[in-house]
Amino acid sequence: MCGRYVSTRSPKDLTRLFGVKDWRSEEALDPNYNVAPTDDVYAVLERTPRHDDEGAVRRELLPLRWGLVPSWAKDPKIGSRMINARVETVHEKPAYRRAFARRRCLLPADGFYEWQQLKSDQRGKARKQPYFIHPADGQVMALAGLYEYWLNPDMAKDDPAAWLMTCTIITTEATDAAGRIHPRMPLALAPDHYDAWLDPHRDNADELRGLLIQPAEGRLDARPVSTAVNNTGNNGPQLLDEVAS
Repeated sequence: MCGRYVSTRSPKDLTRLFGVKDWRSEEALDPNYNVAPTDDVYAVLERTPRHDDEGAVRRELLPLRWGLVPSWAKDPKIGSRMINARVETVHEKPAYRRAFARRRCLLPADGFYEWQQLKSDQRGKARKQPYFIHPADGQVMALAGLYEYWLNPDMAKDDPAAWLMTCTIITTEATDAAGRIHPRMPLALAPDHYDAWLDPHRDNADELRGLLIQPAEGRLDARPVSTAVNNTGNNGPQLLDEVAS
């Protein structure tokens, strides 16, 4: 799974990297070195904005809450348990299949954290060592994701505050450095698949699943980092410093 990741690139960098034309400066997020479930995260998506009478599809950079809340959910708290969707079943699971067909996104990341179970020490106490896993070349990872709308039933539909936008990360079998630490990893798309994945008019499930056959090429590096990352209240670039494992 992917339970934590790092997202520090500026909106200026992300709009350039992903060809975004529509971005509002008042929605800027601070760099986050310890992204946790229910945090707001940047997402790149294509949609027809509700205020657009001409119906033109636009590529946007938006802050969404991490942890997908299906439109039919009675309580948005369910999102904290839906941060990941398995690539093997995402197209058919009730919570994700509508979003898979219509609402796909990319979640920019510098890298992600995974924990490796270590052998017990002399006192018989086992521990988990966190690792930061990231592209060796320092490039941004474009994690395949889905997004969804949830309407607060106690508010009017025409009230912008009534709508909650949330997202989830698609995961796959781990490869390269990640595979030595954990069996699952977030699935990053290659740049030549961005347009097809984001296109809201592309709804052929087999074609879409073909974009997710394998992660984007590129070597991943992993380094052990401090257990300070275990606490979601900790943040800052020091979390990425290598430590002795």
